Amino acid sequence: MSKYTMAQIVALTGIKAHTLRKWETRYNFLDPERTDTNIRYYSDNQLKKLLNIAVLTRNGYRISKIDKMTDDEIHKTISNGITEGNYEDEISALVISMLDMDEVSFNDVLRTQIVKKGLLATVTELVYPFLHQVGVLWGINKVMPAQEHFISNLIKRKMFASIDVLAYPPKGAPSILMFLTEDEYHEIALLLAYYIAREMGWSVYYLGQDVPTENIKQVIKEVKPNLMLSMFVTPTEQPAKVKVEAILEQGDVPLLISGNPTNLEGIMDDKRIIYLSHPNDLIKNLKAIKPA
Repeated sequence: MSKYTMAQIVALTGIKAHTLRKWETRYNFLDPERTDTNIRYYSDNQLKKLLNIAVLTRNGYRISKIDKMTDDEIHKTISNGITEGNYEDEISALVISMLDMDEVSFNDVLRTQIVKKGLLATVTELVYPFLHQVGVLWGINKVMPAQEHFISNLIKRKMFASIDVLAYPPKGAPSILMFLTEDEYHEIALLLAYYIAREMGWSVYYLGQDVPTENIKQVIKEVKPNLMLSMFVTPTEQPAKVKVEAILEQGDVPLLISGNPTNLEGIMDDKRIIYLSHPNDLIKNLKAIKPA
């Protein structure tokens, strides 16, 4: 069983510390454990319950009413779909689904939002903030690698399914080569770029993760892309600057890059590359090259 400090609970649920203390003294649903030195800590079950309670309070439920609800009643109320709009509730639902490794609930939330808002809005406004929450949990050692991989693969499957239903690009469409370099495995952002380019009528040559740089030259020779795109999300033994230099040596094709700014120090202002800070930057650059 995991143990969470009050500060960690505040970061994960958005419920303020003084509110947690007040609830603890006034209501029965919250009863944190204490260490030998009288410091509060919370269990996995308490975290999940507080995430659900945060959803209910954001949707107008009085805490005195929530206190009288059973866990099943809380879950049923949330499952009936009480929320619309700001994604905080959906993020909480995704976190709970990940902790429980509940594929059905996770897919229900994603599918509903993709139908309502489309893949681009769902990924940028829901999936990315959710992954930030996963990062918080990962940083405090509260997520097993298996849970993180389980959820990442569900997201990727959903994105590939969305890409598969797009129309094929017309003959003569501009093309873009997309890949992650060696030791880069976080491809959700690259998949979003894949979706954007395909939706805009581009041909996409998608090589995926962990591609040896020396393979790029042959691919460029074969497909003659108008653009290349790579992303640098994970700090690796070989600096991103070295990898970018190696990519630029493979052929005279404009290179778009994105990723964690910390990894891209000294690269973002390089005139030989185009740095993308947001999906809208990709859209702008793709629009600059008109389909034939």
